[in-house]
Amino acid sequence: MSEPAENPPGRVVVLTGPPGAGKSTVAPRLADAFPASVHLHADDFWAFLRRGAIPPYLPAAQRQNEVVVGVLADAAFGYAAGGYTVILDGIVGPWFLDPFRECAKATGIELHYTVLRPDEETTVTRATGRTAATALTDAASVRHMHEQFADLGAFEEHVLDSSAMSAADTAAWVLDRVRDGRLVLA
Repeated sequence: MSEPAENPPGRVVVLTGPPGAGKSTVAPRLADAFPASVHLHADDFWAFLRRGAIPPYLPAAQRQNEVVVGVLADAAFGYAAGGYTVILDGIVGPWFLDPFRECAKATGIELHYTVLRPDEETTVTRATGRTAATALTDAASVRHMHEQFADLGAFEEHVLDSSAMSAADTAAWVLDRVRDGRLVLA
């Protein structure tokens, strides 16, 4: 009996943006477009912290956030090494890309990066209208986080203003660019 062929490596797609951008709505649609996929919801990784957790949007959470992002990167690339396309939905600004880039370099697995950035009012309206107990719904905090994604320099080519787009249209836009490699980070 012959050994089964190994799965070819998958890919990691980081789907990011401020709270209310539509990440958690779009991510399952993207994951469903691939025959072997994983949807990693980054917020869950912060929820795993039992004691001593600091709200991740506070400056005092920097070290905590670095740890959690490192774990997220390892998990994403672990799944991708098994042949899965990983859709990671969470707030992963360019300031937190190093662990992902290091994993991509070490494994040779593609890292795709896209930022959903609806206009500020759309983002605030969506975020403050959420009902999940763990969702950030404070308008001032959402505006602050939107501002952090406002000018991404070299990453602007990875940004989609999805203000007037449906979740299906947003997912289709991202999917087209993942499939043709336009969102790959070097």
